[in-house]
Amino acid sequence: MAENIKVPTMAEYMAEGKKPEVLFWVGCSGSFDDRAKKITKAFVRLLNNAEVDFAVLGTEESCTGDPAKRAGNEFLYQMQAATNIEVLNGYEIKKVVTTCPHCFNIIKNEYPGLGGNYEVMHHTTFLKSLLDEGRLKVEGGKFKGKKITFHDPCYLGRGNGVYEAPRDLLRKLEVELVEMKRCKTNAMCCGAGGAQMFKEPEPGNKEVNTERTEQAMEVKPEVIAAGCPFCNTMMTDGVKNKNKEDDIAVMDIAEMIANAQDL
Repeated sequence: MAENIKVPTMAEYMAEGKKPEVLFWVGCSGSFDDRAKKITKAFVRLLNNAEVDFAVLGTEESCTGDPAKRAGNEFLYQMQAATNIEVLNGYEIKKVVTTCPHCFNIIKNEYPGLGGNYEVMHHTTFLKSLLDEGRLKVEGGKFKGKKITFHDPCYLGRGNGVYEAPRDLLRKLEVELVEMKRCKTNAMCCGAGGAQMFKEPEPGNKEVNTERTEQAMEVKPEVIAAGCPFCNTMMTDGVKNKNKEDDIAVMDIAEMIANAQDL
């Protein structure tokens, strides 16, 4: 399948004097984490299938600076952000799409303060727009009738008010969508936000991802759908902690759409 994946870079576009419809910001997780790379590949397959003219920065893409900022290192954040903004502005980028809510949030809401002004979309919102335009088909396929629950990423839901796009896509997959008791505006963090992804948890009675996984398991899903690579990692760990990895899958919505159609 990999040989069918076309991923042009902005440098290649610039050399040909062309501009893509959208820049796909891959993010650290989607670039380096083996599990998250599968999300990246699935999303690229969907972009190619919908004939979206897109490009990536490739080696010119650096960390957005989100983990540094959340961990309190404002100086490092501003250095990282300034470098990225210089590259993005150099290519005259107007529209950015990303599979990571952390990248989405910081580029959308905090880069403007440093001179980086772009239209920024989370991949679920972008996929929904492609669906609405008739460029992308979403069919139930192997997920039809399966019981699915969706975990709202903090930086997507409560941080930016995006709740319906991911759910609309799941409904198009003809799944049985069941909500956790804590969902949407009352959803709970998976435990990875605010740079917590990169440190050991503080002492306590229970790890946050275990608590959140238990909330998901209450509705007895076959798949926990996610829209964030960090959430994916934390919920996967939670499912493994409960020895339920044979019964419950944790998948990004882009993977579900791509896999339903065997793209």
